[in-house]
Parts: sequence; C-alpha cells; structure tokens
Amino acid sequence: MPHLLLVDDDDLFRESLGLNLIDEGYEITSFGSGSDALTYLESGGTADVALLDWRMPNLTGLEVLRRMRRTGIAIPVIFLTVLSDDIYEEAALAGGAVDFIDKSRRLPILLKRLQLIAEGVRPPLDAVPQRTNSLRLGRLELRFEVNRALWAGQTVDLTLTEFKIVTLLAEKAEQDVGYREIYDLVHGKDFIAGHGSEGYRANVRTFIKRIRKKFRDGDPDFDHIENYPGFGYRWTARE
Repeated sequence: MPHLLLVDDDDLFRESLGLNLIDEGYEITSFGSGSDALTYLESGGTADVALLDWRMPNLTGLEVLRRMRRTGIAIPVIFLTVLSDDIYEEAALAGGAVDFIDKSRRLPILLKRLQLIAEGVRPPLDAVPQRTNSLRLGRLELRFEVNRALWAGQTVDLTLTEFKIVTLLAEKAEQDVGYREIYDLVHGKDFIAGHGSEGYRANVRTFIKRIRKKFRDGDPDFDHIENYPGFGYRWTARE
C-alpha cells in the first residue's frame, strides 16, 4: 500500500484520520505542522502522496507545497480543507496540487478518491510504457529522466502534473485528446471532481490555461495547444 504523509495541526482530526487510513492498510507518517513536515522531507524522508491541511498556523499548506516544489520535492499533494470556494481550489491546482478534498466528506468517499490518486501515482511496472530518455517535437523537448520540458532550448517551469499533461498531448500530436483522458492521467481512471458528471472539465481547463501561460511567458506566439470544442485538446506540431 502507498505511504502517505499526513500534515494537519488539528491533533484529533489527524489522529482519527491516520488511524482510519492505517486500518485500510496505508503506511502513515504524520506531523502537526508544515515546518516539521518540511524538515522530514528535506532530510530525505519520502512518501507516495502528501495530505496537507490548507489552514495551519505559521506555515500554511499552500506555503508548504511551494517550498516542496522549490526544493525539487515532487511528491503529489492533496489538500484537505473546510474551504469549499472555487478560488481556493484554483489556488491549490495552480500551486501544483493534484486534488482538493473537503474534510466534511464521509470517510468512504475520501478513501475512494485517495485510492484512485495513489494508484495513479504507483502504476504496475508492466503497465508503464517504455520510453526513450527524451522526445523532440519541433521546438519542444521533453526530458523524461528529470521530468523537464524545454521550448526552443529554454526550460518551461512545469509542475510534475503539467509535465505529464504536456507529455500526453505531445505523444499524441495532431490527435484529439479528450477532457476525460487528460483528467484520468492526473487523478486515476474514472475519477470525478467538481459539480455534476462533467465537473472535471473545469479542472482540465485550469491545467491547460496554466500550461499555455507558462509556454507563452517565454514565447508570446506559442499556440500549439488547440482546443477541440466540446471534446478536449490537441498538440499541433507545426513550426
């Protein structure tokens, strides 16, 4: 079972959730503050997925995530919060989180969503496609050994999730890639988010908008990710 890092300043909630997750077979390492969690990670500690409380004193969950990414720690992050407004979810996704889960959701729902995400992080070895170390497509270069994207020789500062999305689009260049396929890549097959059965589309649009902006920061004329209305996106390989 995946190893989870659980960080929450509410001792009762952290203990209760941690015990429930242990009962489900997960290995848990927990901390009551973001600074303690960072100390653990920066000293070589690992986990497959990090569960971060959004609101913590001194160092918020979002600040912890930013510090992790600045120091090259690419562990997928799921926020646990009582804040349900879209602005917080967008901030979480923009910061590189893979999900944003309301603490009030019943445990079976939380466990199911966590299972899908954790399984997506650790696919079976025989299910991992064999790749060369890099892919070149026009001005795009993807270096898989370090999960880095370059455009016209310049590094594009993508998160791990954004890199996976660009890889999917680039490997299917000139093909239409649906919203569902992009979202399943991030959250596990058939994962549902947002309001209604089509709620995941808004999350995908947020990812694509952010990816486009990062490429355009270095190249204002970048237009290689095209929208296919009502379906998804495609990467165009033209120069």
